[in-house]
Amino acid sequence: QVQLVESGGGLVQAGGSLRLSCAASGSTFRINAMAWYRQAPGKQRELVAGITSGGDTDYADSVKGRFTISRDNAKNTVYLQMNSLTPEDSAVYFCNAYILSSLASSNNYWGQGTQVTVSS
Repeated sequence: QVQLVESGGGLVQAGGSLRLSCAASGSTFRINAMAWYRQAPGKQRELVAGITSGGDTDYADSVKGRFTISRDNAKNTVYLQMNSLTPEDSAVYFCNAYILSSLASSNNYWGQGTQVTVSS
């Protein structure tokens, strides 16, 4: 079992920066990959950025060059540094942990979500 606690959301002006944090606890050694998703009203939840246990990263086209996902293994924490924010980035951001238990079983765990609002 893995528990995820998010922090760092809030209000920011367009062009500003914000850093989200996701602290993992429990069976953290089982985590194969972690990611940040976001969901705006009336839209589907979308992948923003992901990072594997090996350190490989991927980003949505809309955030490439502006957002950076990173990890601190000593603190069991994953971060999302968001720069040059625009109102289109406003959404509830969710932390996700992916666990591959076996070749036939996998699980996803989610944080509670943190609101990011970018004003004009």
